[in-house]
Amino acid sequence: MNITFYGHACFLIELGNAKLLIDPFISGNELAKHINIDDIDCTHILLTHAHQDHVLDAEAIAKRTGATIVSNFEIANYYQAKGCSVHPMAHGGCVNFDFGTIKMVNAIHTSSFADGTYGGNPAGFVIWNSDECIYHAGDTALTMDMKLIPMQCPKLSAAILPVGDNFTMGYKDAAVAADFIDCDEIIACHYDTFGDIIACDQAAATTVFNKAQKTISFMEIGETKSI
Repeated sequence: MNITFYGHACFLIELGNAKLLIDPFISGNELAKHINIDDIDCTHILLTHAHQDHVLDAEAIAKRTGATIVSNFEIANYYQAKGCSVHPMAHGGCVNFDFGTIKMVNAIHTSSFADGTYGGNPAGFVIWNSDECIYHAGDTALTMDMKLIPMQCPKLSAAILPVGDNFTMGYKDAAVAADFIDCDEIIACHYDTFGDIIACDQAAATTVFNKAQKTISFMEIGETKSI
């Protein structure tokens, strides 16, 4: 499984023949100005919620690539009306695709489009095949529901957790979340994009995770790593 970071909460996960793009906010991110969205190829676009800093480039990429947008019922309907291919889901649901399985799990946040349209309930995704399993938490607070993930899903190879605080959990809560989900390999997201409001002290975060006997990675935008 290869994972490419495109800034903020956007990742491309290559799982078998599938390329799953999660929460594409690229063209509006000053930190990702060296990334050209027209160079990104994907088969599916997973949207955790409707906020602009997670969906900004979804429509353009979906229409160019023909990728299927996978999200909650409200978000799927929103993009279907714009001519995109969609697959709606709801919390607790699993779907078996040809590349593996996607399960939609709870997240504690809000969800609305920039035009004010209701975006349904926010979510995270657990994605797996016979070899690997990864969790993208989306924008969320620390929640006891995370303890359900190791009970219901395969052992996580890695997890993507927000650490920027203010709008989501910070790195201290993320270290607790890593324990709840029984995952030692954490990839940070949702930090630094908007300056001090979600700034993350990476050295302090690393110290907290080390004490918890967990590993946290802060990927460079455009970097790819194998899990």
